[in-house]
Amino acid sequence: MSDYKKLDTSKVYLVTGAAGFIGFHLSKRLLNEGCKVVGLDNLNEYYDVNLKKARLNILKQEENFQFVYANLEDKEAIDSTFKEYHINIVVNLAAQAGVRYSLKDPYTYINSNIYGFMNILEACRHNNVEHLVYASSSSVYGSNEKMPFSTSDNVDHPVSLYAATKKSNELMAHVYSHLYNIPTTGLRFFTVYGPWGRPDMALFVFTKAILNDEPIKVFNYGKMERDFTYIDDIIEGVIRVISNPPKPNKNYDKLNPNPSTSYAPYKIYNIGNNKPVQLMEFIETLEKHLGKKAQKEYLPLQAGDVPKTYADVDDLIRDVGFKPDTSIDEGIGKFVKWYREYYQV
Repeated sequence: MSDYKKLDTSKVYLVTGAAGFIGFHLSKRLLNEGCKVVGLDNLNEYYDVNLKKARLNILKQEENFQFVYANLEDKEAIDSTFKEYHINIVVNLAAQAGVRYSLKDPYTYINSNIYGFMNILEACRHNNVEHLVYASSSSVYGSNEKMPFSTSDNVDHPVSLYAATKKSNELMAHVYSHLYNIPTTGLRFFTVYGPWGRPDMALFVFTKAILNDEPIKVFNYGKMERDFTYIDDIIEGVIRVISNPPKPNKNYDKLNPNPSTSYAPYKIYNIGNNKPVQLMEFIETLEKHLGKKAQKEYLPLQAGDVPKTYADVDDLIRDVGFKPDTSIDEGIGKFVKWYREYYQV
């Protein structure tokens, strides 16, 4: 198990998607550690912009924080940001999120997640960036049924365009690690939840509905399992990975390739709780913290969705000495407390 290396506070960290759920929490943590942070976001209207602005206002109170309002697809804006701020380390969290929305508006995903990511890679290449960390997703495992999901598994069967764009990011990053020796680390996040979370995610949707005496939609008739991962655990994993850039794997076997590592400075990790929770248990825990029962509407599995996710995090433990462990009870309790305070309910 490797020791946790302290962040280098002399470096400039670019966090894309800084007004987003994970981007906000990461920026806050980096600032708390004394780092200089440039946050980039386009404040798109995929969900409540006021929530994004409220997150951003908290970050803007820090003197070490600079905000850039831009789209990832805007190559000129990305290039000038890298040059103006002399970016050393990039954490790319900006993306068009959501599995279900990718069925409605596929082009948005290609623009943001493919074209936008291309601009990030090119900027890293031309500005001698020391490490690119980027958000992938547990959705890349698609229709896989071998549990737990391991980064050494084949992920060539995505079931949503969102998942396909995330898999594409991993492939594109490998090309840049191979051609230009840029250390890149892809992080497959598993169902992230917690305070300041995304309003399109189950916890937020359920909480709002239960408090408003509206029914909640329980897909796959409740037979769903998710590796729910609390935001603080996600951030701790990201922080440790940032200061542990991948080196070429000297033992890489080209006859038996492992997709999570490479002869190039490239690595993929899962960050998940390593403990799937049944949807019904999740709902019961939420009911307990709200002090109120949910009205449930049972429905079939949605297109693009998977019945179960479960992360193997052995290599995360081995390489950076960290394993997520916040219980669902503790995590939901903290979310409900935040929700009541923020919405004054």
